[in-house]
Amino acid sequence: MATTAALSNFAADDCVSILGVKVHATSMDRALARIESALRNGEKGYVCVTGVQGIMEAQVDSNLKRIINNSVLTTPDGRPTVWVGWLRGFFRMRQVTGPDMMLKLCALSEEKRYTHFFYGGVEGVAGQLKKSLTARFPRMNVVGTYTPPFSPLNAEEEADLIRMVAEMKPDFFWVGLSTPKQERFMDQYISKLDAHIMFGVGAAFDIHTGRIKDAPYWMKLTGMQWMHRIYQDPKRLWKRYLVNNPKFVYRIILELLGIAKYGNA
Repeated sequence: MATTAALSNFAADDCVSILGVKVHATSMDRALARIESALRNGEKGYVCVTGVQGIMEAQVDSNLKRIINNSVLTTPDGRPTVWVGWLRGFFRMRQVTGPDMMLKLCALSEEKRYTHFFYGGVEGVAGQLKKSLTARFPRMNVVGTYTPPFSPLNAEEEADLIRMVAEMKPDFFWVGLSTPKQERFMDQYISKLDAHIMFGVGAAFDIHTGRIKDAPYWMKLTGMQWMHRIYQDPKRLWKRYLVNNPKFVYRIILELLGIAKYGNA
């Protein structure tokens, strides 16, 4: 299989650098075409779904910036990333969220027989996700699920996961952890697990099992999706949004005006 580094050459001209983080100026159709192309060509890599939070986390974590910038594909998860792309002339850029992309690939899998593995969530969520999505897409094939501990995998747990995935060889390996844990996990395990494409989709596990509600379309369209998330989990998310969002606006204004420059890791 090709390496992740080889895949990072994809559509270099279609990347927008946002505070030094490369986000692809893509759309749902183009993202799906890229993923299917990777499968056809036997390529191996991971997909990041990145919005303001990931970009701001990368400002204080150069390793996270490196991980995101070496992805097969980094989709614009939030409207602010799309707006920055538009300001830089990438008018075909559209928001591509993890939950939406998961549903699209599940639907495609009914026809093309792609296989899936779900990793993440609290106890029982990965299994519940399998049940929920196979009820919605009866012909999709979920070959395995795994609920990890909150701490990093120990040697025995890692060996069990590697052995399980080697037996299943899934096309798509879905990681339902939060940023930056899911990005670090994909970077660490992409070369160890016998799976083609890994996806870090965060809240998609909870959304598609009904544990939390997805934001309505109008909130996504107007960039208010973060308000919907914080309303449902204020204790955990208030700092993420109420601190990071203003910092992002301040820094991106400086970057757009040419006052500040942010290098790629």
